[in-house]
Amino acid sequence: MRHEINIEDEGILAGLVRDRGMDAEVLSAFKELVYGYYERHGRALPWRNEALTPYHVLVSEIMLQQTQADRVAKKFGEFIRAFPDICTLALAPLEQLLGMWQGLGYNRRALALRKTACIIVERHCGIVPDNVDDLAALPGIGRATASSILAFAYNKPVVFIETNIRTVFIHLFFSDRADVSDKEILPLAECALDRENPQRWYNALMDYGVMLKSRYGNPSRRSTHYKKQPAFNGSHRQTRGAILRAVLGNSGITVPALTTLLGFDSHAVHSVLEELVEEEFIRSNDDRLFIK
Repeated sequence: MRHEINIEDEGILAGLVRDRGMDAEVLSAFKELVYGYYERHGRALPWRNEALTPYHVLVSEIMLQQTQADRVAKKFGEFIRAFPDICTLALAPLEQLLGMWQGLGYNRRALALRKTACIIVERHCGIVPDNVDDLAALPGIGRATASSILAFAYNKPVVFIETNIRTVFIHLFFSDRADVSDKEILPLAECALDRENPQRWYNALMDYGVMLKSRYGNPSRRSTHYKKQPAFNGSHRQTRGAILRAVLGNSGITVPALTTLLGFDSHAVHSVLEELVEEEFIRSNDDRLFIK
């Protein structure tokens, strides 16, 4: 049976929250608002296919760290075709892996993902763990990502916050605040969680957050955890990515030829190359550069 509150937009709900807090009817209205939007406008993303396995969820969650969903959507299918299961990924040559990862940025994630695959094969019989502690112990996976994997891979009622979820709660429940912490959001997120179908709830919540960002900018800027993304052009990250792409496309290139090709400062190229060699992305053989 429907509650008396009829919610048509988030402005009405935000007013109710200010007046009444999170009582039972406001909570019900909140869920009605989010699910209503999802039923009409939910995104068709390739990792939301019901036939996907926990391995596919693992890959998508690592890809979605620091990368927008539309960019991941363009790469996900191609990546899964190249590495259809966790054993294939664990054995993947780094050159092939990095080649498939191009366009997603933050190449350390690709290396961490392969290391994670190796550990899962060796210690977990090739099965993605179904508990937070084991997942959070894997390379590149913190507790928030571990919880997200559990929700989407195993439909477990875990509580976590990411940028789109944070956006929803800040916009609706802290509309008059500019310094909202995740500690304040977590009790609300736990109270609102659909424990019968957390996978569907989080999909709906994230899609609602994406809509709010497009409509209002980025409400999560009012979070105490918000950090402005540094400019990419001229950044250290740009140099790293350009060097990796150049070596991928020109195996055996010399350092002087690489510097000339990129047009970067020689000192910057040498400094980044030292990092990439130390991190085992690149190896040097007779003054020529190769993917490790």
